[in-house]
Amino acid sequence: MTDNNKGELITLAADGSLQVPDRPVIPFIEGDGIGRDIWPATRVVVDAAVKVAYDGNRSIAWKELLVGEKGHAATGEWLSDKVLEDIQRHVVAIKGPLTTPVGRGMRSLNVSIRQKLDLYACVRPVRYIERVPSPLRHPEKIDMVVFRENTEDLYAGIEWEAGSEQAREVIDLLREKMGFNLPADSGIGIKPISKTNSQRLVARAITYALENNLPSVTLMHKGNIMKFTEGAFRNWGYQVARERFGGHTITEDDLYSKYDGRCPEGKVVIKDRIADMLFQQVLLRPEEFSVIATPNLNGDYISDALAAQVGGLGMAPGANIGDKCAVFEATHGTAPKYAGQDKVNPGSLILSAAMMLDYLGWKQAADVIRKALQAAIRDAVVTYDLARQIDGARKVSCSRFAREIVERMG
Repeated sequence: MTDNNKGELITLAADGSLQVPDRPVIPFIEGDGIGRDIWPATRVVVDAAVKVAYDGNRSIAWKELLVGEKGHAATGEWLSDKVLEDIQRHVVAIKGPLTTPVGRGMRSLNVSIRQKLDLYACVRPVRYIERVPSPLRHPEKIDMVVFRENTEDLYAGIEWEAGSEQAREVIDLLREKMGFNLPADSGIGIKPISKTNSQRLVARAITYALENNLPSVTLMHKGNIMKFTEGAFRNWGYQVARERFGGHTITEDDLYSKYDGRCPEGKVVIKDRIADMLFQQVLLRPEEFSVIATPNLNGDYISDALAAQVGGLGMAPGANIGDKCAVFEATHGTAPKYAGQDKVNPGSLILSAAMMLDYLGWKQAADVIRKALQAAIRDAVVTYDLARQIDGARKVSCSRFAREIVERMG
């Protein structure tokens, strides 16, 4: 099946696996603010890596989708139904950062894309890149993948402003029917966490651990306080591990009571940590954690905190994955004051593109990107954000950093 960009569509097989042609059509969303800088740099790197890895026998036919400020200027819509249909039809897409006003105006476009396409797993690998400045003594011990539930929790957007009629109605309901007395001037938010969405997220995290020979999956929660939402997430996580992966998983309790702390070959250990405790332990004992599965809000916090430990969001990749399509994205904001200056670090989007290539099964090209990017940073040829922290660094522009990566592609 062909597209108007002289490529072929990626398709999904009956078992959910991707059927990827040698020239797939992949939509991209440039993004707002610095998207105009980091997307062209990323495209240069991806096209070069695919060419190097496959001797010119594979390539990508890029197709632009207008979202955010570009979309609003062209069509009057920030995020159109046609764009969402295009992403789903093409199965895989990549995007730069999109703007969202804080505390007013339109809802987050990033959240809308995730929820409307049911991209329920936000996947954030966090791994140290040699020579990137870090506040830790041993950042090389950080090597984790966060699976953050993407569609519910407080991000469901069910909330009412203090003083509104809806907030008063909810406050009255809580007082009259359930015995909870809240201040009359409270803003109200609802935190839904469901068994279905929790279990499919944890199942994807366990599958990832098994496919990549990783030792453990940790369920992150605040179930000691929110027993019927986050506590339920924990319980449902253990349940799906037991019922769907029983032959391949063991609990942390069984690891020590039955196996004297030595994990049997081929097994993944399922454990859980209260959220505040986990924030400490990923600092103090990071080597004990490989995959973290978490509800939405906790996942937002822990993935950014981990990124800070290995150099910040400028080098943190991410993806939003569902059963029918996936969108790979820069994990930082739009930084409008730097837009158009060819200055910022494109590393987050470049590494997200490498994740996308992994997802396509083009792992050789993904490895080319990661090794070349590592080589550029090891040589201290970096953008301003890293150059100011690395002694003897050569500061280069965003576009030049992309070319430096390409020059190191074997």
